[in-house]
Amino acid sequence: MVGPERPVIVLFGSSIVQYSFSNGGWGSILADIYARKADVIIRGYLGWNSRRAVQVLDKVFPKDALVQPSLVIVYFGGNDSMGAHQSGLGPHVPLTEYIENMKKIALHLKSLSEKTRIIFLGCPPLNEEMLRNQTSTVLSKLVRTNKACKEYSDACGEICEEMDIKFVDLFKSMQKGDDWATACFTDGVHLSEEGSKRVVGPILDVIKEADWKPSLYWKSLPTEFGEDSPYDLVGSDGTSTVNLSECTFHRQIQWD
Repeated sequence: MVGPERPVIVLFGSSIVQYSFSNGGWGSILADIYARKADVIIRGYLGWNSRRAVQVLDKVFPKDALVQPSLVIVYFGGNDSMGAHQSGLGPHVPLTEYIENMKKIALHLKSLSEKTRIIFLGCPPLNEEMLRNQTSTVLSKLVRTNKACKEYSDACGEICEEMDIKFVDLFKSMQKGDDWATACFTDGVHLSEEGSKRVVGPILDVIKEADWKPSLYWKSLPTEFGEDSPYDLVGSDGTSTVNLSECTFHRQIQWD
């Protein structure tokens, strides 16, 4: 813990989370939006599925921690939905088990604190053509399809409805505009800067519209050390200072 206590937002998931602070990623965008308001922490694990996530829940989110997260944003499903390998190895998790694993994750997070809120992200779509054109001498053939992504995304949405958890349907929200398949990915799976922007918008909408008490909407949270100070920059009148603690002029997108 560093400095005054702030709300803690944890991003928990696979590579979509691990890479979320890279190349204009959605985690870094959220961290900028919540600067001086909340701490955004990533717990992302490249290649992981929901089965591995369940195995480490107590270590990543110990129930006896002094500070529990105010919000956990969870993403698993992309690796679960991959085609099964004939060896029995690999990240594939059958849909029925994926559903049970995600319920276990939800129940564990709900048990952390009465004030811990949860958002599940559904599987985003893929650029199947880009994936087909990739070859690897290290990995066996990876079978990923939008059909499977949608099945797992829909299942995640049903879990959220059943368990009263907020859900962001990335499979639907990312497919806006005719250019989504080329604009949103670096390799057909992982997100480009544009793809990350299409993740952030729906997340902010959910947080803004949620009837959580206290609200976690960024504009409703206090800005740390945001009081006026004689050490602020001097205004054009030469006799007063200008408090810039709430300024967002540096952002290319003025997020709501």
